[in-house]
Amino acid sequence: MTRIKRGNVARKRRKKILKLAKGFRGSHSKLFRTAKQQVLKALKYSYIGRKNKKRDYRRLWIVRINASTRFNNISYSQFIYLLKKFNIALNRKMLAQLAVIDKSAFSFFVHFLKSADGTT
Repeated sequence: MTRIKRGNVARKRRKKILKLAKGFRGSHSKLFRTAKQQVLKALKYSYIGRKNKKRDYRRLWIVRINASTRFNNISYSQFIYLLKKFNIALNRKMLAQLAVIDKSAFSFFVHFLKSADGTT
């Protein structure tokens, strides 16, 4: 049986992993076996991080909206309830931007919702 040399394939596979491991410290970027472990771990962390980023941003938006609504004498939950009640489809990202960038417009919006509901 003839001998099969897989130099090209093996080298390409290893170079691909070592390229992903560039910037890791010490042998984690130099030695293939440790680099492979670290790359797998890094890819797992990056996947988890992408999911966590969405949670973190939503949490930040809620905090900003809550601070602005309390400044206008209404709680966050009451504010969201009024939005749902009047079928206003503004997402939390847009509401947070409005609360940070244009405070007067946000307070006008809150007072409009409160007066429409009759809770003044």
